[in-house]
Amino acid sequence: MNRGELIVLEGAEGVGKTTQARRLVAELTRSGLDCVHVREPGGTSLGEAIRDVLLRPFRTIAPTAEALLFMASRAQLVSEKIQPAVIAGNVVVLDRFFLSTYAYQIHGRGLPANEVRAANHLAVGNLVPTVTVVLHLPDNDGLARAGKRSGHDYMEQLGDEFHARVGAAFDDFATPDWQRRHPECGPIVSIDAGGSPDDVFRRIVAAIGVYAPRLGVELTAALEQEVAK
Repeated sequence: MNRGELIVLEGAEGVGKTTQARRLVAELTRSGLDCVHVREPGGTSLGEAIRDVLLRPFRTIAPTAEALLFMASRAQLVSEKIQPAVIAGNVVVLDRFFLSTYAYQIHGRGLPANEVRAANHLAVGNLVPTVTVVLHLPDNDGLARAGKRSGHDYMEQLGDEFHARVGAAFDDFATPDWQRRHPECGPIVSIDAGGSPDDVFRRIVAAIGVYAPRLGVELTAALEQEVAK
């Protein structure tokens, strides 16, 4: 049995990860592939309880406690959902993963990088994504989008300087030097999240196809069928 794929969508607030992840799962499922869609934090009973603690507005959490709660959710998600699906040969589409921790907790919160990376390794073992697609928008544009959904959650309320650090971190993650120094994150591709959802999805498909050719073929065929209708 072929090992499955782990496709991660990443980016700062309001870049459209969740919308694109849902479409990606729908297209892959329509193509006949077994697909699992999960999010961080969350994806399991334990993870969803942790998500409620972490993202509820107007709550103060110490940065170290915050990081460890994210790691606890991740460890459970990997053990319960991601690893079994990948071993079974399925496709996992994940909304946020390693890079969010590195952006928010290391760059945003200022926690020690080596300690956070060690905790992350404890949570996931040797699991490496097939590819991580980082959606990019200017910080203010993404936050404005996020605020229109249903008000800002805890992470979205942390201020312009915090989100500027997070945005700069995501930009840095796409550079070859950063990726060389962080092999645990696997390949990372940054794409423009501006324009129509269809345009963004086509960019995502192109990025995935480089590292998961089988998925790229299926997704491209699905796009062509939509155009032909």
